[in-house]
Amino acid sequence: MKKDSIKSIKNEEENQKTLSRRKFITKTSLAFAAISIIPRHVLGQGFIAPSDKINIGVIGLGKQGNILSNKFLSNTNIQVVAGSDVWDSKRTFFKKNLESLYAKHRKNGRFRGVDTYLEYQEILNRNDVDAVIVATPDHWHAIQSIDAMKAGKHVYCEKPLTNTITEGRAIADTVKKTKKIFQTGSMQRSWSKFITAQEIVSSGKLGNIQKVLVNVGDPARSYDLPTEPLPNGIDWNKWCGPAPLIGYNDKIAPKLVKRYPDWRDYKEIGGGILADWGGHMFDIAQWCLGMDHTGPVKFIPPTDPKAVRGLRMFYENGIEMVHEDFGRGWGVRFIGTEGTMDISRSYLETNPESILRSTLKVDKKLMMSAQGNHYQNWIDSIKTNTQPICDAEIGHRTATVCNAANIAYELGETLNWNPKKEKFKGNREANKMRTRQNRDY
Repeated sequence: MKKDSIKSIKNEEENQKTLSRRKFITKTSLAFAAISIIPRHVLGQGFIAPSDKINIGVIGLGKQGNILSNKFLSNTNIQVVAGSDVWDSKRTFFKKNLESLYAKHRKNGRFRGVDTYLEYQEILNRNDVDAVIVATPDHWHAIQSIDAMKAGKHVYCEKPLTNTITEGRAIADTVKKTKKIFQTGSMQRSWSKFITAQEIVSSGKLGNIQKVLVNVGDPARSYDLPTEPLPNGIDWNKWCGPAPLIGYNDKIAPKLVKRYPDWRDYKEIGGGILADWGGHMFDIAQWCLGMDHTGPVKFIPPTDPKAVRGLRMFYENGIEMVHEDFGRGWGVRFIGTEGTMDISRSYLETNPESILRSTLKVDKKLMMSAQGNHYQNWIDSIKTNTQPICDAEIGHRTATVCNAANIAYELGETLNWNPKKEKFKGNREANKMRTRQNRDY
């Protein structure tokens, strides 16, 4: 057969395919003309129409995982359908508790059972799960978030986003590749008082900001708890996962879910309370200063190697930020040429007071109590395919401040940071500490 004949046949086949596709699209459009929203199975995997119910899986069923699950109870367009944890007892509690709450809050019976798994991958393998909440200890955040997005799931991940700098960049890059909606759990950004604080600083009402004081807890320290007998019902190897296989202690992994565990204190699995609360308060500093996509360029630790406060940080524009206790609990103080502002969960005050009075659009008591809905913001972003208020890049940059601060405290030397290249200048040891060698678990 001649080449021209073969080409003619192929062209005819392509024309027929094109006509068939056009006919299919025309018929499909007519068939759904009376329906306002086309179901997701017609438009492709991963698409969620505004009217669709969103099914959520929860990875990490401790205290925070249960709290986050409860945030979605009143929204009948959302259903938590699955959870995973390395504790047998936590899986049992999660299932019984959530099903009981659904039965109570959804008396019309419009709820389904909740499945639980030891392996979080079981949740990711389910086609009916649209999104996941990652509420495990910090050392698991990156692996589980990235696995979830690659499996086609949207992600809500607790703060601080990661306890290494390179993991945060990996999460942010995966968001860009997969186009998934990612919300970092720095929920203060959705609270009215913090939104007001951001407006005050960004509008210039404090004048030029010269200094920011951020009071949060101590830097991370090496794990030093005594090893206790391993209780029944926990897969300790999986709990440690990519981190070193440390000895079990109830303080970091309690069987019950009634209290927050202390794993946050230790650098092997957390970032200290500096990072735990820094994921809230350094986040507010970054936001108010307009530094969401960058960070300080210099970190100067205190001269006393045992000090747990006093780290000084400088932005490229000269603004100084200090990890310092200014006597009002965990919070942030902005010092400008025209006034000052103190902000925390329990107060928002300016000096002079007229700065705040001129900013308030609602009653101060109402402003202080309104906490917004960080969780619904994530859901709305999923349904509208828009960025949430605290996306992965923002979460990564805030976590980078915390992680770089921990590195500076540990090394006890001045560090120069390049926010664009995300590397320390001329310090090989500090650059090694941007990442870690994951354990083969």
